[in-house]
Amino acid sequence: MSQGQNGPYRGVFPVVPTVFDAEGRLDLDGQRRAVDFMIDAGSQGLCILANFSEQFVLTDEEREQVMQAVLKHVAGRVPVIVTTTHFATHIAAERSRRAQDLGAAMVMLMPPYHGATIRVPELGIHAFFQQVSDAIDIPIMIQDAPVAGTPLSAAFLARMAREIEHVSYFKIEVPQAAAKLRELIAQGGEAIVGPWDGEEAITLMADLDAGATGSMTGGGFPDGIRQIIDPFQAGRREEAMDAYQRWLPLINYENRQCGLLAAKALMEEGGVIRCGRPRAPIAPLHPATRAGLIELAKRLGTLVLRWDR
Repeated sequence: MSQGQNGPYRGVFPVVPTVFDAEGRLDLDGQRRAVDFMIDAGSQGLCILANFSEQFVLTDEEREQVMQAVLKHVAGRVPVIVTTTHFATHIAAERSRRAQDLGAAMVMLMPPYHGATIRVPELGIHAFFQQVSDAIDIPIMIQDAPVAGTPLSAAFLARMAREIEHVSYFKIEVPQAAAKLRELIAQGGEAIVGPWDGEEAITLMADLDAGATGSMTGGGFPDGIRQIIDPFQAGRREEAMDAYQRWLPLINYENRQCGLLAAKALMEEGGVIRCGRPRAPIAPLHPATRAGLIELAKRLGTLVLRWDR
């Protein structure tokens, strides 16, 4: 069980989008502005190089550039989680060690998988996370998400938390996430340092009620997610529920209509970044979809639309 030097970590840790220019090249100045906005908007931590960061369209050299730029620019203002997922165990371990050396507070990994059919059984998954843990001294978050196509039972996750030193945080974003969080906490006990919500906070209230202590959301409106989590953690559940009801249309629009492009579209509209386009072959948002996102964000007075004003 690992809590980290300043852990346990709780609260809102959104995913930082990777910022590109109009030609699809890294825009590191825009990257730094995105980070500044997200911290100003109330992010209690950040996550970089995740799927919502389009990590799968980056070269290894670009991953290194983004990691160095963000960790240097954050400079300890908030803890940063670095996603180090890779199918090869030794590469995942090397990526994790490199992230730690540059100042990451935690690493996040999915179980090893490739494509739609290549999976690893539980014995191999356990060995994978054991080797990553042996390589570092910071916590590991296991991302339990449908994209990996790998069943991870609550019992198996709890066993890894008990048996592997640094495995202690879990981002649960599978169907019936709240039920799985309850089972994970019940079976893992004190070894479960961080049971977390994901999937853009679409199930946030149910997950908080189930015991989630953190949430990894999209990066466009941390200020809104704080309005839900802060009162809940202070024991004011009715206030949290009211805020969830208020922000849920925008959360839903991000989750169901925009996906990983929502944060960049909002940041572009608000002048945080110059370009909100993804890298090909991902298609840009349809103008009507983008307009619907901005309309909802304006109704809520999100900071992203006025941060640069």
